[in-house]
Amino acid sequence: MLSAFKFDLSHLRGDIYGGLTAGVVAIPLALAFGVASGLGPVAGMYGAIIVGFFASWFGGTPTNVSGPTGPMVVVLAGLFASLSGDIGLILTAVMLAGLFQIAFGLFKLGDLIGLVPYPVVSGFMSGIGVIIIILQLDAALGHMAPAGTLPGLTYLPTAASSINGSALIVAGATLVVIYAWPTHWGKYLPAALAALIAGTVLSLFMGDMPILGDLPSGLPSLHLPVFDRSAAALVLEAALILAALGSIDSLLTSLVADNMTRTRHDSNRELIGQGIGNTVAGLFGGIAGAGATMRTVVNIRSGGVTKLSGMIHSLVLGAVILGVGPVAGYIPHAVLAGLLIKVGLDIIDFSYLKNAHRGPRWDLALMALVLGLTVLVDLITAVATGVILASLAYVRQVAAIQLEELLSHPLSPTSDDEQALLDELKDRVTIFEFGGPLSFGAAADVGHHVRERYRDDLHAIVLDFRRVPFLDVSAARAVETIACDAKRAGKSIFITGMAATLADTLRGLEADCCFDLDKDCYDERLAVLQMLKKQIPTDNPSWDNLRSTPANPE
Repeated sequence: MLSAFKFDLSHLRGDIYGGLTAGVVAIPLALAFGVASGLGPVAGMYGAIIVGFFASWFGGTPTNVSGPTGPMVVVLAGLFASLSGDIGLILTAVMLAGLFQIAFGLFKLGDLIGLVPYPVVSGFMSGIGVIIIILQLDAALGHMAPAGTLPGLTYLPTAASSINGSALIVAGATLVVIYAWPTHWGKYLPAALAALIAGTVLSLFMGDMPILGDLPSGLPSLHLPVFDRSAAALVLEAALILAALGSIDSLLTSLVADNMTRTRHDSNRELIGQGIGNTVAGLFGGIAGAGATMRTVVNIRSGGVTKLSGMIHSLVLGAVILGVGPVAGYIPHAVLAGLLIKVGLDIIDFSYLKNAHRGPRWDLALMALVLGLTVLVDLITAVATGVILASLAYVRQVAAIQLEELLSHPLSPTSDDEQALLDELKDRVTIFEFGGPLSFGAAADVGHHVRERYRDDLHAIVLDFRRVPFLDVSAARAVETIACDAKRAGKSIFITGMAATLADTLRGLEADCCFDLDKDCYDERLAVLQMLKKQIPTDNPSWDNLRSTPANPE
């Protein structure tokens, strides 16, 4: 972490311009996310300032710009509703989330982001986009909706029955400006900020509608952690969800930054930086944040190269917060709703949904399930269910491939001599080759498929383990089942190519009770076939003398 205190000034001009541009883009989003979280616009600004500064300083992605994001705000809004607006407990959850992220980084969990399947990521991110839109529809209609997805949906008919036309026009105009704003103008005035200004100015000539009102300005105050036994489980659960979502969101943004800059981030260090930022943000009244993709892209395109750009972005926001209160108080909730509806639409994975019908149907079903659980249940249930189902599906696919290979290569000779012996022994001997690790998914069916090859004239089964690097308990029990079934059926089992570590596993689990590892194991299949050729007369199918003959003759 000593490198965190070293600054590269060789790209100072680009970093300053990148930081200034990203800071301007962040102003309307920080205000909007603060309102959506329930803690207020100033909490959104504090979160953007603090998380952005410390995550850039200590993180592992030089061009990452961090701050409040959609996934984090959805969790905070739900927590705000569950805790009846207890700010102390909510900020405690933010601090704990930061500590969890620091622990994730210290325990090198950053690389695990690659283990979450894309349909699961797509499903819960799209679900978050839907939640953001749902939560802002009431505000766009001119009403202050209750916090929470289902309460917001339930209140929607009431809001629709008494629409505030002025608020609806302002929200619509905000969306129009965002989408219609020319790209080349965005270099001088970002679309989100232009929409915020245009919507606010338009509202001055419209009828009454809910506005932010008086906002405090100045430096934040210290908020020490609060403990409440009755709410401890809820706070811990929310903190863990915030930490997990913030980590995933940040590392996905880091991958985007890598692709744009042709560099490689440090995942674990990035988690530590994000954790420090969220811990400090909770201490000073800021909402939780993560790596923000749009702000990071703006920073890179504007010339940002090093961590100084993200820190400058925070300094810009800090300068704004010192005098923004009186002006920001006139911003209508409908304008912020328009901004957040755009954010929600951007989060929904339309690129995948557009082409999903051409891909595997299972992946589409998994994505839809995770999306539905995210919206209707909660994020942790959605992600956990998606990962578990995806893992089971993967194990099933691998097991099917292993079994297919087992059956499609039952007699694969390694030499001409071996082929000659197989031709002579014919159906009296069957060889099964296990390819690669024998997973627990395939182990359950291996015994059944071996039994299917039993014939009246089958005398010996050879199990070839030369391509098996390890056995788990399930696979060891499968070998035991094969051997015991063969013994009961009057067949003999011989094992070839088994590494000493695999034999030790079988011995340790006492899975060798139906065969002798010292007697029935051979290094090469050819040696087994040569021995069987001597003991199985081709003109006499009797097998009675095989067991009494030494298995490894010199």
